Amino acid sequence: MTQHDHDEESALEISSNAGTMPEIPEHILELDYIFQSIANSRRRYLLYTLESKTEWSVRELATKLVAWETETPEKDVSQEEIDRMFASLYHAHIPKLVDERVIQFDADTETIWPGEYTEQVLTALAGAGASLDMRQEAHARSEMDDG
Repeated sequence: MTQHDHDEESALEISSNAGTMPEIPEHILELDYIFQSIANSRRRYLLYTLESKTEWSVRELATKLVAWETETPEKDVSQEEIDRMFASLYHAHIPKLVDERVIQFDADTETIWPGEYTEQVLTALAGAGASLDMRQEAHARSEMDDG
C-alpha cells in the first residue's frame, strides 16, 4: 500500500465516521439569542443588574441607565429623561430580551426578572464583554451595592 492509498483510505474512514458523530442539539449551536441580547449597551446594562438583584422595575432601571449614560447622579436625573429611557426600554430592549427568553416581564407591574437563558447570556458577557464594558459593569454593580 502506498502513502497515497493510505491517505485515501484514512479520508474514507473519516467521512464514513462523520455520520456516526453524536447529535448536537440545535439550541446549543444557536447563539443568536446571546449575540442579540448583548449587542446593545442598554441591554447589557440591564443584564448586569440581574446578576445580584433578580427583580427590577422598569422605572428603576430607566433611572439608573440615564444616570449611567449621562454620568449624572440618580437624584439629578430629570423626569423627562427617565420617561424617554422608560419608553426605549419598554418598547425596544425589554421585548427583545423577552423574545430571546433572556428575561421575563410583567406588563401589569412593569417588572423584569431572569428568564430561561439569563445565565448563558451572563456567562457570555463575563467572557466576551467584560473587557469592553468594564465601566458599564462597574457602574451597574455599584448601583446594586448602593441600592
